[in-house]
Amino acid sequence: MARRYAAWFSGSFALLTALLLSMPVLADEEGWEAAKRPGTVILMRHALAPGTGDPADFDLADCGTQRNLSDEGREQARKIGVAFKQQGVEITRVLTSQWCRCRETAELLDLGPVEDFPPLNSFFRDRSTAESQIRETLDLLDDLPEDERLVLVTHQVNITGLTDVFPKSGEAIVIDVAADGDVDLLGRILIDP
Repeated sequence: MARRYAAWFSGSFALLTALLLSMPVLADEEGWEAAKRPGTVILMRHALAPGTGDPADFDLADCGTQRNLSDEGREQARKIGVAFKQQGVEITRVLTSQWCRCRETAELLDLGPVEDFPPLNSFFRDRSTAESQIRETLDLLDDLPEDERLVLVTHQVNITGLTDVFPKSGEAIVIDVAADGDVDLLGRILIDP
Protein backbone atom coordinates (compact mmCIF):
# COMPACT_ATOMS: atom_id res chain seq x y z
CA MET A 1 0.00 0.00 0.00
CA ALA A 2 2.78 2.43 0.92
CA ARG A 3 4.56 1.75 -2.39
CA ARG A 4 1.37 2.34 -4.35
CA TYR A 5 0.78 5.63 -2.48
CA ALA A 6 4.40 6.69 -3.02
CA ALA A 7 4.11 5.93 -6.75
CA TRP A 8 0.79 7.83 -6.97
CA PHE A 9 2.22 10.80 -5.07
CA SER A 10 5.36 10.84 -7.18
CA GLY A 11 3.35 10.67 -10.42
CA SER A 12 0.86 13.30 -9.22
CA PHE A 13 3.65 15.61 -8.12
CA ALA A 14 5.36 15.24 -11.48
CA LEU A 15 2.08 15.98 -13.28
CA LEU A 16 1.38 19.02 -11.09
CA THR A 17 4.93 20.30 -11.64
CA ALA A 18 4.61 19.86 -15.42
CA LEU A 19 1.26 21.70 -15.42
CA LEU A 20 2.63 24.59 -13.37
CA LEU A 21 5.72 24.91 -15.56
CA SER A 22 3.61 24.96 -18.73
CA MET A 23 1.36 27.79 -17.51
CA PRO A 24 2.19 31.35 -18.50
CA VAL A 25 3.49 33.31 -15.53
CA LEU A 26 2.35 36.89 -15.32
CA ALA A 27 3.63 39.62 -13.07
CA ASP A 28 1.85 40.16 -9.83
CA GLU A 29 0.13 43.47 -9.25
CA GLU A 30 3.30 44.90 -7.68
CA GLY A 31 5.28 44.19 -10.86
CA TRP A 32 2.76 45.92 -13.09
CA GLU A 33 2.39 48.87 -10.72
CA ALA A 34 6.18 49.29 -10.54
CA ALA A 35 6.37 49.23 -14.35
CA LYS A 36 3.85 52.10 -14.56
CA ARG A 37 5.70 54.48 -12.23
CA PRO A 38 7.74 57.38 -13.64
CA GLY A 39 11.46 56.68 -13.41
CA THR A 40 10.90 52.99 -14.00
CA VAL A 41 13.57 50.90 -15.67
CA ILE A 42 12.60 47.59 -17.24
CA LEU A 43 15.43 45.22 -18.14
CA MET A 44 14.20 42.64 -20.62
CA ARG A 45 15.94 39.54 -21.85
CA HIS A 46 15.35 39.02 -25.55
CA ALA A 47 12.48 36.69 -26.44
CA LEU A 48 12.91 32.98 -27.12
CA ALA A 49 15.96 32.26 -29.32
CA PRO A 50 16.79 28.56 -28.95
CA GLY A 51 20.37 27.66 -28.13
CA THR A 52 23.18 29.26 -26.15
CA GLY A 53 25.63 31.94 -27.20
CA ASP A 54 26.32 32.44 -30.91
CA PRO A 55 27.92 30.38 -33.68
CA ALA A 56 31.71 30.54 -34.18
CA ASP A 57 31.27 32.67 -37.34
CA PHE A 58 29.25 35.31 -35.45
CA ASP A 59 29.21 38.72 -37.15
CA LEU A 60 27.33 41.58 -35.49
CA ALA A 61 26.48 43.05 -38.91
CA ASP A 62 25.03 39.78 -40.27
CA CYS A 63 21.92 38.33 -38.62
CA GLY A 64 22.44 35.12 -40.60
CA THR A 65 25.49 34.34 -38.46
CA GLN A 66 23.69 34.86 -35.14
CA ARG A 67 21.30 32.92 -32.93
CA ASN A 68 17.94 34.50 -33.74
CA LEU A 69 14.38 34.52 -32.46
CA SER A 70 12.27 31.53 -33.31
CA ASP A 71 8.69 31.99 -34.57
CA GLU A 72 7.63 31.29 -30.98
CA GLY A 73 10.01 34.00 -29.78
CA ARG A 74 8.58 36.51 -32.24
CA GLU A 75 5.08 35.73 -31.00
CA GLN A 76 6.28 36.05 -27.40
CA ALA A 77 7.72 39.52 -28.09
CA ARG A 78 4.42 40.64 -29.65
CA LYS A 79 2.45 39.28 -26.66
CA ILE A 80 4.71 41.10 -24.22
CA GLY A 81 4.15 44.41 -26.02
CA VAL A 82 0.38 43.86 -26.08
CA ALA A 83 0.38 43.01 -22.35
CA PHE A 84 2.29 46.20 -21.51
CA LYS A 85 -0.26 48.24 -23.47
CA GLN A 86 -3.21 46.44 -21.88
CA GLN A 87 -1.75 47.13 -18.43
CA GLY A 88 -1.34 50.84 -19.27
CA VAL A 89 2.47 50.81 -19.08
CA GLU A 90 3.60 53.79 -21.16
CA ILE A 91 7.22 53.59 -22.27
CA THR A 92 9.19 56.71 -23.21
CA ARG A 93 12.35 55.01 -24.60
CA VAL A 94 13.43 51.57 -25.80
CA LEU A 95 17.16 50.86 -25.92
CA THR A 96 18.58 47.60 -27.22
CA SER A 97 21.67 45.50 -27.63
CA GLN A 98 22.87 45.46 -31.23
CA TRP A 99 22.42 41.67 -31.44
CA CYS A 100 19.65 40.82 -33.94
CA ARG A 101 17.59 38.80 -31.44
CA CYS A 102 17.48 41.79 -29.08
CA ARG A 103 16.76 44.35 -31.78
CA GLU A 104 13.97 42.20 -33.22
CA THR A 105 12.46 41.71 -29.75
CA ALA A 106 12.57 45.47 -29.14
CA GLU A 107 10.91 46.21 -32.48
CA LEU A 108 8.20 43.56 -32.06
CA LEU A 109 7.30 44.94 -28.62
CA ASP A 110 6.04 47.99 -30.53
CA LEU A 111 6.40 50.22 -27.47
CA GLY A 112 8.24 53.08 -29.18
CA PRO A 113 11.23 53.91 -31.34
CA VAL A 114 14.18 51.57 -30.80
CA GLU A 115 17.72 52.86 -30.29
CA ASP A 116 20.95 50.85 -30.18
CA PHE A 117 22.89 51.08 -26.91
CA PRO A 118 26.17 49.10 -27.26
CA PRO A 119 26.73 48.64 -23.49
CA LEU A 120 23.72 46.28 -23.65
CA ASN A 121 25.60 44.00 -26.09
CA SER A 122 26.32 40.51 -24.79
CA PHE A 123 29.58 39.86 -22.97
CA PHE A 124 28.91 36.10 -22.87
CA ARG A 125 31.99 35.36 -25.02
CA ASP A 126 34.26 38.09 -23.70
CA ARG A 127 33.83 38.74 -19.96
CA SER A 128 36.67 41.27 -20.03
CA THR A 129 34.17 43.98 -21.03
CA ALA A 130 31.53 43.06 -18.42
CA GLU A 131 32.55 45.57 -15.77
CA SER A 132 32.79 48.54 -18.16
CA GLN A 133 29.48 47.68 -19.85
CA ILE A 134 27.70 47.37 -16.51
CA ARG A 135 29.22 50.69 -15.38
CA GLU A 136 28.07 52.44 -18.61
CA THR A 137 24.56 51.03 -18.18
CA LEU A 138 24.43 52.19 -14.54
CA ASP A 139 25.70 55.63 -15.60
CA LEU A 140 22.84 55.86 -18.10
CA LEU A 141 20.32 54.84 -15.45
CA ASP A 142 21.78 57.27 -12.93
CA ASP A 143 21.20 60.19 -15.35
CA LEU A 144 17.60 59.32 -16.31
CA PRO A 145 15.01 62.08 -16.10
CA GLU A 146 12.57 61.37 -13.26
CA ASP A 147 9.58 61.02 -15.60
CA GLU A 148 11.21 58.53 -17.99
CA ARG A 149 10.01 54.92 -18.35
CA LEU A 150 12.76 52.98 -20.03
CA VAL A 151 12.95 49.47 -21.51
CA LEU A 152 16.41 47.97 -22.03
CA VAL A 153 16.38 44.84 -24.21
CA THR A 154 19.51 42.82 -23.58
CA HIS A 155 20.92 39.41 -22.68
CA GLN A 156 20.82 37.12 -19.66
CA VAL A 157 24.47 37.78 -18.75
CA ASN A 158 23.95 41.55 -18.76
CA ILE A 159 20.82 41.36 -16.59
CA THR A 160 22.46 38.92 -14.18
CA GLY A 161 25.51 41.19 -13.99
CA LEU A 162 23.32 44.14 -13.02
CA THR A 163 20.81 42.41 -10.74
CA ASP A 164 22.00 38.88 -9.82
CA VAL A 165 18.71 37.69 -11.35
CA PHE A 166 18.83 34.92 -13.99
CA PRO A 167 15.89 35.85 -16.26
CA LYS A 168 14.03 33.54 -18.61
CA SER A 169 13.72 34.38 -22.30
CA GLY A 170 11.40 37.36 -22.67
CA GLU A 171 11.30 38.07 -18.94
CA ALA A 172 11.18 41.68 -17.80
CA ILE A 173 12.88 42.71 -14.56
CA VAL A 174 11.55 45.98 -13.12
CA ILE A 175 14.25 47.85 -11.21
CA ASP A 176 15.07 51.09 -9.51
CA VAL A 177 18.60 52.42 -9.16
CA ALA A 178 19.19 54.04 -5.77
CA ALA A 179 21.26 57.18 -5.30
CA ASP A 180 24.17 55.04 -4.07
CA GLY A 181 24.09 52.99 -7.31
CA ASP A 182 22.45 49.92 -5.77
CA VAL A 183 19.93 48.18 -8.01
CA ASP A 184 16.64 47.35 -6.29
CA LEU A 185 14.38 44.67 -7.77
CA LEU A 186 10.78 45.92 -7.84
CA GLY A 187 9.11 43.12 -9.78
CA ARG A 188 9.28 40.54 -12.53
CA ILE A 189 7.06 40.11 -15.58
CA LEU A 190 7.05 36.97 -17.70
CA ILE A 191 4.71 36.22 -20.54
CA ASP A 192 5.36 32.82 -22.03
CA PRO A 193 5.13 32.35 -25.80
